[in-house]
Amino acid sequence: MFNLDSLGHALSLLMDPYVVAVIVGSSVYGLFVGAMPGLTASMATALLVPVTFFMEPVPALAAMVAMEAMAIFAGDIPAALIHIPGTPSSAAYVEDSYALTRQGQAGHVLGVQLIVSAMGGVIGAVILILLAPLLAEVALRFSTYEYFWLACFGLSCSVMVSSGSISKALLSLLIGLMFNCVGLDVAVGFPRFTFDNPDLLDGFSFIPVMIGMFGMAEIFRNVLLRESRVAPFMVQGSAIFRGTWKVAREHWRHIVRSGVIGTAIGVLPGAGADIAAWVTYGISRRFSKTPELFGRGQIEGLVSASTANNAALAGAWVPALVFGIPGDSITAIIIGVLYMKNLQPGPNIFERSPEIILAVYATFILANLLLIPFGWLAIRLSSKVLRVPRNLLYPVILLFCVVGAFAINNSNFDVVVMLAFGVIACFLEFNSIPVAPAILGLVLGDLLEKSFMVSMMKSQWSLLPFFERPISAGLGIVVILMWLTPILVPFIRKRMKSEKS
Repeated sequence: MFNLDSLGHALSLLMDPYVVAVIVGSSVYGLFVGAMPGLTASMATALLVPVTFFMEPVPALAAMVAMEAMAIFAGDIPAALIHIPGTPSSAAYVEDSYALTRQGQAGHVLGVQLIVSAMGGVIGAVILILLAPLLAEVALRFSTYEYFWLACFGLSCSVMVSSGSISKALLSLLIGLMFNCVGLDVAVGFPRFTFDNPDLLDGFSFIPVMIGMFGMAEIFRNVLLRESRVAPFMVQGSAIFRGTWKVAREHWRHIVRSGVIGTAIGVLPGAGADIAAWVTYGISRRFSKTPELFGRGQIEGLVSASTANNAALAGAWVPALVFGIPGDSITAIIIGVLYMKNLQPGPNIFERSPEIILAVYATFILANLLLIPFGWLAIRLSSKVLRVPRNLLYPVILLFCVVGAFAINNSNFDVVVMLAFGVIACFLEFNSIPVAPAILGLVLGDLLEKSFMVSMMKSQWSLLPFFERPISAGLGIVVILMWLTPILVPFIRKRMKSEKS
């Protein structure tokens, strides 16, 4: 699938001065956005899409990879200095990092997070490089039956792994699937829910929806809440790496374990860095000798979660590249960019464009290595970055949102769509309904419906072929067990309690 010629071509593409400049620019952009409380990596990715319109595939994808790696770490900076997570994944360990800052260890804690984030990113990249081609070999045997169950698996995972109520996650998923029904019916070509509006015949354009649900929603939420900031703690440059490598050596088992677990969670559709951080933080606390110190400045949980959230970024690219199913909200946007560049995600992308895939792999390694010097500089400048007035920041973000939504089809209707979905996402967040399942419903709804309708027409409306092929039957059994888990687990627990009594 890959050979030395394609590797050489990939490295030559990546080392092009223009591509290097793009990586550096997107790295700075990612660090800035991640360090600003309320501005998420998903929103940063959505705003980066219009900039990639006129780029070749390699610089466009390299920009996305470098930006997300930097943004996830940069979210740790305001968490440690002003007790406000810069990105949702930093929320898992904000209490520990801020407690250590108040003890006068701001530089030390940020230095540790910087190093373990880079290590976690490299672990995730290595697993991506090893795992994705193997899965692609298996995926080449997939038919519409397997893709139907795979879509069901992705949608089910987005509900199961969401924090909070499963019923609210399911509601969010159904909202996403409902909006995906707008447009022409995939089987008979009949308009659905278009209300005689020709702009709706093709359904909702994906990129304006993404910009609305991440960019506009963040603006609405922050303006409505008017969150206040406290003055950030100052960081001495000489203290950033003092004792950092000693901590990394002492907790190398936590780093390796959390890197592997974080990548595995990233592979699950709809999970992502946020879930990876919370899960590994919980695992670290469960097996710690001093669990009572967690939340009071315990470095152990901080190391585990900081490693996992960066490792999950590479893991999320595995289902995105191999199956066209996003591992998180960031790769959901990236899949749209792949289609925009005429690169259809799926197992064949490894044969048709091996040099581009290898360039993406190399970018992951390069971005996480660059994270150390760039992150050090961001920590040094953190106090100034965190003082950027919001009345200057949000108008610029709003401008990028409007331009990005309009530029897809040069349509004012897409700007209206962006604003509408921004309001919808804001409403969901205010009611503690997760946005990620709705995003996955919009992304996978098409694959789910097309696979089901084509399969049913091939089988003359019989359900048996869904379980006749080995891979399809295996996936089907896994999905059905996932659906039955919320019903069976409480029943089994109740049964076990009654037997004990």
